[in-house]
Amino acid sequence: MADNASHDGSQAFVRERYPWVRLVELPDNRGFTGAGNAGIQAATGEIVALLNNDTEVDSHWVEAVVDAFQRHPDVGLVASKMLLFDQRDTLHTAGDGFTPDGRPYNRGVWQKDVDQYPEGYVFSACGGSSAYRRVMLDEIGLLDDDLFFSLEDIDLGWRAQLQGWRALYTPHAIVYHHLSATGGGATASYYDGRNLLHVLGKNLPGPLWRKYGGAILRRQLGQAWDAMKAWRGAAARARLRGLLRGVLDIPHILQKRRIVQAQRRVSIEYIDSILTVDTATPAAHPGSKVS
Repeated sequence: MADNASHDGSQAFVRERYPWVRLVELPDNRGFTGAGNAGIQAATGEIVALLNNDTEVDSHWVEAVVDAFQRHPDVGLVASKMLLFDQRDTLHTAGDGFTPDGRPYNRGVWQKDVDQYPEGYVFSACGGSSAYRRVMLDEIGLLDDDLFFSLEDIDLGWRAQLQGWRALYTPHAIVYHHLSATGGGATASYYDGRNLLHVLGKNLPGPLWRKYGGAILRRQLGQAWDAMKAWRGAAARARLRGLLRGVLDIPHILQKRRIVQAQRRVSIEYIDSILTVDTATPAAHPGSKVS
């Protein structure tokens, strides 16, 4: 367990109640990426799983994750069926997707769970309950610490896909999630706005920028305009700050882009094929990924 310098007694609670748990105590708050990477580096198994501290797993979750990896040697990351903690018949995500106009999304978010999403390949796995092959992480690297919080899971999914590793959703691995119990509001809006520019700038191959760049730009400008219209709200102002920070980060993003694109092993046609239109998210929730 990685602890981000919390002050709520978590460390003492774990040491007292769960003495067999290895506790990685960070000296300061390093965000989801810093804590996640510290946990990954401390772990020793062939499969590494990340679980938020606001999740509860089904008793067969580990078994289902391991089984999925064993049946699919081409899979580097496994996505769970995440259900709302307080509404256990309602989906949070059945694996994550990414649209051609540059929007990450949770498959099935807010839908009643009637087993409508069978096991199959997806774009990525939600970091709140994701599992990774160690050998894949050794190849593609860990979470991008520049992101700190938000969309780090989508960024890792991008790098995995570019290097030929696939993501699998299995409905047999079930997790219950308190939405944004340890993050959200203006903080999330800032990092959502900033980090999506990082993710797109690093990972989308040049031919797909030429194909979809206009649609991506229109979406980004639309989000900026919506935030400007709602500028009195803290979340809207935070998103604008995040978008501006992302634009200012472009020289650094391009440096990382050269490395990521040089490591691509799959065809442009394959990457294009895994960009999917989100047809299921209700109109009342048209934004990006829900954490």
